[in-house]
Amino acid sequence: MKFKQVAGENRGKIILFALSTCVWCKRTKKLLDQEGVEYLFVDLDQLEGKERDEVVGELKRWNPKLSFPTLVINDKDCIVGYKEETIKKAIGK
Repeated sequence: MKFKQVAGENRGKIILFALSTCVWCKRTKKLLDQEGVEYLFVDLDQLEGKERDEVVGELKRWNPKLSFPTLVINDKDCIVGYKEETIKKAIGK
């Protein structure tokens, strides 16, 4: 899958499923950047074909409604939507 890595402090495995045009997705990225954590992200609307299908399949495991942003932490916690305090708590800030 075509995830991009953002360097920062390792706070566990953090994966963000986003859309490049979504204001809440942009705010989530900005929050993670401000907190200085390492994370992976993918802008689903920038993918096509089989690659997009693979990412959609992975996202459906965590969020069957396919809403954005969807943040998965350590393959166990899932935060849907921009919830600043919940995100900060989940990444240990």
